Amino acid sequence: MTDAKNAKDATDPADPSDPADSSGDAFPDTGLSERDRAILALERRDWVTGPGAKERAVREQLGLVPVRYYQLLNALLDDPRALAHDPVTVNRLRRVRESRRKER
Repeated sequence: MTDAKNAKDATDPADPSDPADSSGDAFPDTGLSERDRAILALERRDWVTGPGAKERAVREQLGLVPVRYYQLLNALLDDPRALAHDPVTVNRLRRVRESRRKER
């Protein structure tokens, strides 16, 4: 009986522990460019490492000056594809942006 169970487990396509199954991608393809996905990935990181660390990462990893990075990020927050790709990050950044606008 254990042979039948093992045979079933080996052929079960819905097995989430199967590393060959790439359908469990946490971020589905939403039509965003590689650069846009990289910007959102950078924003998901925790930036408590010290002053200038994020700007340095923007330059090194994306090849952008920080001003251009923030321009692209701001436009990305209004893109519905970005919201579909990473709703948690986009909604968090939208809340931060809105609270800063209210402070002005």
